[in-house]
Amino acid sequence: MKKLKIVKKVLFTIIGVAYFAFALCMTILLLNYNDYNVTQFGDTSLIILNNKVSMEGYQKGDLVLVESTELEDIKAGETIFTYKVDSNGYPQVQIGVVGEVYPDEEAVSFVNGDTYSMKFVAGKPTDVYNGIGSFLSVVESQWGFLFIVLVPCFLIFIYELYALIIEIKYGNEEEF
Repeated sequence: MKKLKIVKKVLFTIIGVAYFAFALCMTILLLNYNDYNVTQFGDTSLIILNNKVSMEGYQKGDLVLVESTELEDIKAGETIFTYKVDSNGYPQVQIGVVGEVYPDEEAVSFVNGDTYSMKFVAGKPTDVYNGIGSFLSVVESQWGFLFIVLVPCFLIFIYELYALIIEIKYGNEEEF
């Protein structure tokens, strides 16, 4: 019977450490949002493709690592990611092929004619991870973070508080 308790304790410890490591990672991702609600570590942005994309090599649900770039490094024909703020004030990510670079205005235009200032250019894609963006978008959403991270932490806190009260009231049942 004692071996079963040891196995149970070890199993709960492993699950607990893994869960809290996951919760810490998700919190770090959320704390590193930039002005356009995209997670950014240094010069690398983690862009989640939430909409269907008409560009080859990208699908809805992909996670794309985008490295910020200088205007001098952007050439016509390259694919870049930009931010666009819609009429409601919500930022969106746009993908396009550079048609022309305007060094004097510090702007680039896509082949389709859309022109963006360099302050709205996220950068060039470096890596694409298929399907991971869908999972990450759920976890980084307000409701996902609430139900995956905050509610379980609250329940664990309540259980530990209950266990403490029971131990104080009735004492430790196991005497060594």
